[in-house]
Amino acid sequence: MGDPTLLTVDRALQVLLLFSESHPQWGVVELSKALGTTTSSAHRLLDSLAARGFLRSDPNTRKYLLGPALWQLTRLWERTGALGALASQVLRPLATRTGRTAVLAIPDGAHVRCVAAVQGEVPLRTQPLVGDLFPAHAGAISRGYFAFLPAQERRQLLSGRVLGRYTRLTRSDERALEALLAETLESGFAISAGEYDPETRAVAVPVFLHGRVVGSLGLVESTAQAPVELAALVPDLEKAAGELTALIDHTVARHRPRRKGA
Repeated sequence: MGDPTLLTVDRALQVLLLFSESHPQWGVVELSKALGTTTSSAHRLLDSLAARGFLRSDPNTRKYLLGPALWQLTRLWERTGALGALASQVLRPLATRTGRTAVLAIPDGAHVRCVAAVQGEVPLRTQPLVGDLFPAHAGAISRGYFAFLPAQERRQLLSGRVLGRYTRLTRSDERALEALLAETLESGFAISAGEYDPETRAVAVPVFLHGRVVGSLGLVESTAQAPVELAALVPDLEKAAGELTALIDHTVARHRPRRKGA
């Protein structure tokens, strides 16, 4: 028989992993059915998690939603470099295979922010790329994310914003940008040359988690390098994006909740 404390911890983690965009709140009865446990046990688990800030109870519906403690941990996980270290397991072999600098960027308002980068055969620059912000309207790294957002959500973020010109190739017209984003969505990948930095070219694909885009994975080359057909790198990128999703996604439990009587 397992350690009761460890079993309780595991069950509490199962509770947290049941929350999703399609199921953002849980009641005691439905949770007990999902876990295959009694309602009293489910209630104790929910109350304990709420007491520590991992969940919060809606006084009107009496259902439980995710709490602020998770937001704090998420920010800590990303800001301390844990996400970058995890992503590097995929970026390093990708950069080695292609000879290009591999980059992972995640959303940051109307930009994406580089959270991990592994330099290719020809370094792009001496200072680190990590922490750089790339605007939504300039470059493949940004389009690899923003093109795959729901259109209404993207419009709320970008509509009416001043779109600055970084080079003569930057799309600063909102209609032209939307057309380019539509092309990216249709093709499944983004390519750019000199839109944000006149000395680089890039290709990027979206990173999905549970069907929703959560970031952009790209390969960047210096104009000092012998150019390659960037579209030919897309299969490598898509393979790496799938590997990254598998690393991030821990909601596919190895041990499924047991049913009553099992």
